[in-house]
Amino acid sequence: MIIVMNGSATDAEIAAVVARIEAQGLMAHVSRGSERTVIGAVGQERGLEPAWFESMPGVARALRVVSDYRIVSREAQLEDSMVRIGDVAFGGAAPAWLGGCGHDWTRETLSAAAARIKAAGGRLLFAGRGGHDNPYRYRPMGAADLAALSEVAAEHGLVAVAELRDLRLLDVYLELQLGGLLLPPHCLRQVELLREVGRINKPVILQRNNRVRLGEWLLAAEHVAVGGNHRIILCDCGSEGEAAGLDVGELACLRRETHLPVMVAPVAAGGANLAPILAASALLAGACGVLMEMDAADMLNLQAVLEAMRGAASLRHAHG
Repeated sequence: MIIVMNGSATDAEIAAVVARIEAQGLMAHVSRGSERTVIGAVGQERGLEPAWFESMPGVARALRVVSDYRIVSREAQLEDSMVRIGDVAFGGAAPAWLGGCGHDWTRETLSAAAARIKAAGGRLLFAGRGGHDNPYRYRPMGAADLAALSEVAAEHGLVAVAELRDLRLLDVYLELQLGGLLLPPHCLRQVELLREVGRINKPVILQRNNRVRLGEWLLAAEHVAVGGNHRIILCDCGSEGEAAGLDVGELACLRRETHLPVMVAPVAAGGANLAPILAASALLAGACGVLMEMDAADMLNLQAVLEAMRGAASLRHAHG
């Protein structure tokens, strides 16, 4: 069972709920987010009734959640969450996007991408992506790369978002005051990394490819949420290679399972030439935004993708 507290709940009201849970012989797990506190009752819940808590001061609702991903489930929160990176809202009324570099992080490439993003009205610059786990192409971002990203973003008036693979670099991210973090697919199984990211109040984008099942993806998000960081965005990078693409059916199913905002990376999934149609399809299936690589081998037609996004958003709005 989870008990969702009101945003204005006091420490005394939270302590009272914890005491009632413990009085029933269960453990209470308190997850304090920036906007709300969620308390989980851990143990044998038989005989525990939601009504016991819903009448208590400071409690918004109490409910039983069967799945292992409790805080991020649609059961725990019926309305969609909205997460801001800088002043860009993911999960808001309008589709959001960020552009950047997936594998070439030289200052020249970052600067060129930043200029295109700025000219198109974008406000976010990222570096890093979910692929390149091949040992001959693997190159994690280092401190110098992060500093260059931060400087280039500042020069163009953009907010920087960077890939995090190495927990030892987390302090560098915080020192540079980056706007958000990207965790690539293989990091979704690194529990300690997820828990540490959960302890900071920083937006985090959890990237998934076709090797990661939906349940694993949501469990990774739960590890972050349990730490108290509820500012989570899911990003589907789809599959690569000859069968590249996004599974919009899975995306629609995911939207029924979680209240978290979901975005897609159409260039990673299908190449620059397919980006407009993949972006539009994803938005119609319930995605809230798009992550676009600007250093793709075949030049991304940014305006075509943005136009496709606007068209899909209008169509979705017209049909409710």
